[in-house]
Amino acid sequence: MDTDKALSRAAALCSRSEQCESDIRAKLLHWDVETSQADAIISRLRHDHFIDDERYARAYVHDKFLYNGWGPVKLAAMLRQKRLQPDAIEQALEQFTHDDYSATLQHLLTGKRRSVASRDPRLARAALLRFAASRGYDAHMAYQVVGLVMGNDDEDFD
Repeated sequence: MDTDKALSRAAALCSRSEQCESDIRAKLLHWDVETSQADAIISRLRHDHFIDDERYARAYVHDKFLYNGWGPVKLAAMLRQKRLQPDAIEQALEQFTHDDYSATLQHLLTGKRRSVASRDPRLARAALLRFAASRGYDAHMAYQVVGLVMGNDDEDFD
C-alpha cells in the first residue's frame, strides 16, 4: 500500500476512535507498510493531532472504568502493554479517586455476592477476592471492600 493511502486510512481510523501509536503501528505493519514509512505516517498523525497517547490513555481509563468496572491495576497493565509512557498512565489513572474505585468495586462485589453459590463465608470471601483481583483491584482495597460486602460473616478469617 502506498504511503498516501496508508496515511489516509490511518487518519480515518483515528477520526472514528481514539488510537495509540502502538495500535496504529500494528495496523500499518499489517497493511504491509515499510517501517520507515510507518514512522513517517505516525509522525504526521502526531503532528496533525490524530494520535495523542495522553488523550488515548484518559479515554481508555474512562471507558474501561465506567463501562467494565476495571480497577487501577488492570488499567495500568493494559496501558503498559500498549507501550504508553508511565506519566501518561499515571495521569489517566488519577482522573478517578480512590473513593471512585472503591465505590465501583463495592457495587461489583455486591452483585457478585448474590451469584456466589457457596454458603460457607470463607469460600464466598475467597471467590469475591479472586473476582476483585481479576477486575484489577489491589489486594488492600479488595480486602477492605470484601469486608464491607460480607459484613462479619466469619470473624476468624484474618
